[in-house]
Amino acid sequence: MEHLAVDEVNFYPQENAKQHNTDKYELVNAEDPAVIVRRGQLFKGHIQFNRAYDEQSDVVQLVFTLGDSNTRETKGFMLLKREAVAEKHTWSAKLTDVRENTVYFEVSTPVDLPVGCWALSVVTRKGMCGRNTYIYDRELFILFNPWNPDDQTYMEDSALLQEYVLNDVGKVWMGPIRTERGKPWVFGQFDTDVFRAVMFMLERSKMPLGQRGDPIRLCRIISKMVNANDRDGGVLAGNWSGDYEGGTAPYDWTGSVDIMQEYLQTKRSVAYGQCWVFACVTTTVCRALGIPSRVVTNVVSAHDTDCTLSIDKYYNEAMDDTTGSDSIWNFHVWNDAWMARPDLPSGYGGWQAIDATPQERSEGRFQCGPASLEAIKKGDLGLNYDVAFVLASVNADVLRWRIDPDSELGHSVVETEKDYVGQMVLTKKPLVFDPQGDEDCEDITDQYKYSEGSTAERVALMNGVCHSERAKRYYELASKVKSDVSFKLRDIDAVAIGNDFRIVVDIDNKSDEPRNIKAVLTATSVFYNGVRAEQVKTVQGKIFVGPKKHEEIVIDVTADDYLPKLIEYCNVKISAMALVDETKQCWADDDDFRVMKPTINIKFNDNLVKNQPVEAFLSFLNPLDRSLSGCEFRVTSLGLAGRTVKVPADDTPAKKRIVASLMVTPNTLGQVHIVATFTSNELKEITGAATADVTS
Repeated sequence: MEHLAVDEVNFYPQENAKQHNTDKYELVNAEDPAVIVRRGQLFKGHIQFNRAYDEQSDVVQLVFTLGDSNTRETKGFMLLKREAVAEKHTWSAKLTDVRENTVYFEVSTPVDLPVGCWALSVVTRKGMCGRNTYIYDRELFILFNPWNPDDQTYMEDSALLQEYVLNDVGKVWMGPIRTERGKPWVFGQFDTDVFRAVMFMLERSKMPLGQRGDPIRLCRIISKMVNANDRDGGVLAGNWSGDYEGGTAPYDWTGSVDIMQEYLQTKRSVAYGQCWVFACVTTTVCRALGIPSRVVTNVVSAHDTDCTLSIDKYYNEAMDDTTGSDSIWNFHVWNDAWMARPDLPSGYGGWQAIDATPQERSEGRFQCGPASLEAIKKGDLGLNYDVAFVLASVNADVLRWRIDPDSELGHSVVETEKDYVGQMVLTKKPLVFDPQGDEDCEDITDQYKYSEGSTAERVALMNGVCHSERAKRYYELASKVKSDVSFKLRDIDAVAIGNDFRIVVDIDNKSDEPRNIKAVLTATSVFYNGVRAEQVKTVQGKIFVGPKKHEEIVIDVTADDYLPKLIEYCNVKISAMALVDETKQCWADDDDFRVMKPTINIKFNDNLVKNQPVEAFLSFLNPLDRSLSGCEFRVTSLGLAGRTVKVPADDTPAKKRIVASLMVTPNTLGQVHIVATFTSNELKEITGAATADVTS
């Protein structure tokens, strides 16, 4: 009888993809489709031979391999047989039917299998003779399976996976407290180039292939590889200088697709990223691999550089801010990834914080997390990974220090603010998308910390402080601060660009004696990470406050004062400092707000029909009293041919509407999301989005 040889292997790419929730991947729907399935779940296939298959004497062995690694985790050997039983930690191939030259079967993969592109060879023989080997020539990707209760990424509420794995458009919240606003973002995890770029990133990381099945280790590697600071070929180069020559300004990105395409094509790190760009790309990578992920914004975020769990601000004897290594960002964006934590005590699984923005080294690398949200909330610093850093980010106290030669630390505490840091932690609400507003915003602060000022919140922070001798000394000194004059810097909620604003400090003398107070008020433009740019206005002087009396200090700031000094994102910091002559009591405070810009309006001149061109109009009112020049829109959508398009616009006079149009062709049915940004020489970082239905 002729030796048994394989003519064809077919894994039904579309049919299996539908069962495995992978049917959105473009590679599955390509002309020559790849197979993309999830681990720990059966997938079907058939083999066609050169002759009729004899169940009694023919032997068929399937050999799956991941890369060139020769370990138990990266190889799977199994015989095709009827009595094969699917088990969650082993490979098996169950023969389900035989029709002359064709056999039908189901493959079961281990639930902890490393993710990536697996190769297959089929070995056939009759008895012990006539061995033939067939190499399967199509790509076969195996991903995490958060739908499977035995997978480490399993999410019990499977409806949420529509958001945290399958949604390819989302939001990232940006801006200081009270002026935060959602920026739409196209994740694009199903795009062919994006998916291949994710696989290329994993290869470049040099992570041992056998460890790719552990989402804990893999997410730590992802947090390292999305940034390029370790010079290991990561995806994005960071830049917070305001000078973006030689790359794309972070605020101009509308999604991850352009970034990942450039990374794949050039094999070089892409310029430039900032925290929200790192975080959005991280969500793209996680969702592409099947790890549930969300983008998280911490409004008023602490960057603790010396492990004191406090943010320490320093002032000289004249009450000038001399700063320090710690800083407070208007906001900072990172990610949560969902997984079980078998390496930690029970109860610490679920959402884990990971941060790809390169701030501090962890174990010698620019990586952060995964840190259990439960551990962060409780102040359990002894649990992997980087719990202390994230705890400080959301819950550190702000300690203000003044030079004091008589103090053991060389400084004495001016003021302690216990509720300044981590005022809100925001993410996108599942299964809701509001392209023009923020109805899709979800406040998840209570998942990171107890209510501010509550006993539980103080206990959690002090639990962390107890792990650090340095932190204990700082907090002991802070507890001794006394004062009899109260100061309050009034919050500024928002200022529409072009409008004036006022800085006000309320002073209340609680003592029975008069007080003479030296005060300084300053307005400064700042980068969102707290770095000061240009001083807008400053006023200093003395004020007398009688016993039990109230007084105010006021500065009026006009549009002409601040417009020439604004930088990207239009963040302004107002700072106030005061010194009481009689008691030497010191006080300092600051507040950040954003000068608000208009939103791009997106309209179509007709209904959207698949494969039929339609004209789209982009517009907004120029809010400035000057013309706009060098105008350009950037439009991105996964449902439109061309993906990302740059659209120039005419110069626009002051207070007039700027309008541009472009022809777009929908290439998919159902709902599509369009994201746009605008830039000009005078006005930058204008955003907008729209949602539309495409019919046939």
